Amino acid sequence: MKTGILGGTFNPIHLAHLRIAEEVREVCALDRILFLPAAAPPHKTVAEAVSFSHRLAMVEAAVADQPAFQASDLEGRREGKSFSVHTLDILGRKWPEDRFYFIIGMDSFRDITSWHDYQRLFTLANIVVAPRPGLPRNHPQELLPVAIRDQFCYDGAAKTLRHASGTSLIFLEETYLDISSSRIRQLLAAGRSIRYLVPSAVAAYIERHGLYRR
Repeated sequence: MKTGILGGTFNPIHLAHLRIAEEVREVCALDRILFLPAAAPPHKTVAEAVSFSHRLAMVEAAVADQPAFQASDLEGRREGKSFSVHTLDILGRKWPEDRFYFIIGMDSFRDITSWHDYQRLFTLANIVVAPRPGLPRNHPQELLPVAIRDQFCYDGAAKTLRHASGTSLIFLEETYLDISSSRIRQLLAAGRSIRYLVPSAVAAYIERHGLYRR
């Protein structure tokens, strides 16, 4: 089975997250995509101190109408920081026959050398990098950290970089939506509408629980 993995704080999850996942599902012909809210992200705190249970519930509401999308509480059941390399280790042991596709944004990929044990990420899963508004699209090889460039070769036909371990580094060339969770939180704090930015089920959950209101 081909399994996509999309992690994040999802604070809250919004339509750009879902659109990226849908595009990766189609382009990479994935069987399913797991959405993993981070319980204790290593690079930032969870704004507004919204609990893991709330963020997981919003993800569950957002993906309920897409059978290929699944919410996972894996990070909430772990202790310590939500390091991606540890998550991939756990999933690899749970589903050893699966082929994994780890989905991240271009902004995160540009900062990947700051990630815990980042070099091993490329041996555990195919990495799919989604474009982000305002960031230039360099040639794929120019985006690789210098320390690991010699571990890749460029496949011009497939427009991917092949890692020595057999995995691929894939850069999406799809459309993207300029939506951010921080902007949604700002709108809610100001008492403004978030319609068409999040799924209606997520908007209803936020309203019902009074999240992000100051």
